Amino acid sequence: MSASSSASQPASPAASRPYSHEHEHEHEQGSGRSRKPWLVLLAAVVVALITARLGWWQLDRAAQKNALHAAMAQQQALPPLGLAELARDEAGAAEQYHRAVRLQGAWLPQQTVYLENRQMNARVGFYAITPLLLTDGTAVLVQRGWWPRDLLDRSKVLAPAAPAGPVQLLGRIAPSPSRLYEFDAQAQGVIRQNLEVSAFASERNLPLRPLTVVQLDAQPAPNDGLMREWPQPASDVHKHYGYAFQWFSLSLLSLGLYLWFQWWRPRRASRTALAAQSPGPPHDQA
Repeated sequence: MSASSSASQPASPAASRPYSHEHEHEHEQGSGRSRKPWLVLLAAVVVALITARLGWWQLDRAAQKNALHAAMAQQQALPPLGLAELARDEAGAAEQYHRAVRLQGAWLPQQTVYLENRQMNARVGFYAITPLLLTDGTAVLVQRGWWPRDLLDRSKVLAPAAPAGPVQLLGRIAPSPSRLYEFDAQAQGVIRQNLEVSAFASERNLPLRPLTVVQLDAQPAPNDGLMREWPQPASDVHKHYGYAFQWFSLSLLSLGLYLWFQWWRPRRASRTALAAQSPGPPHDQA
């Protein structure tokens, strides 16, 4: 074949079309499609693992509360302690938590503080906390009860004062009240967010035992108007089981959606397409 005939033949479209960014774009799209299944799989696995871990965390919270409830029931079944047996150090106090106690002493009403944003029966109010001066000269912080908040003035507390004179008290031993988030950790007024026994002892120069006492309604019940329907630690354990069920359901749902959209659905569509392309059975000729 002569050179002239070779030159006269038209070049193929692929050979004559110059390389452009469209080729690069098509190549990137192809590589993106090849990476997409792995990214989807990775995302599904991560979501499944995170939600499953949250489910196990809720079950662990439920187990902790059940264990605390069992420990409380065991401690409360023991006979009440007296002043002579009341712990003087933190290690001894931890062993006595939730144990019933009977004490005699006199209130120090001028040292009363109120912890705000505390709930009882789904209502927000204050915990009234007053030191009780014991007969041996030491004192103990007593969580006397709950009082509702004034809806017009949140800084106003109308809770009745602690009665004067010697009193007999039935309660259970507890650590410092649970801590809530606070903006001013140095607040030392009558109304405050949190209270820690050792810090309060230094602040008020009181010989406090390293524990608190949650006052209970004895017979006769104290006539001070305070509510003492204290929440039980395991009373809301069922909500943790509900949350765990939701998290585990989300974990299974993420895996199920991945299998449906990335496995079963594409293969079913492929089988349908192959069935549509295959020739049907031959017709009988007359």
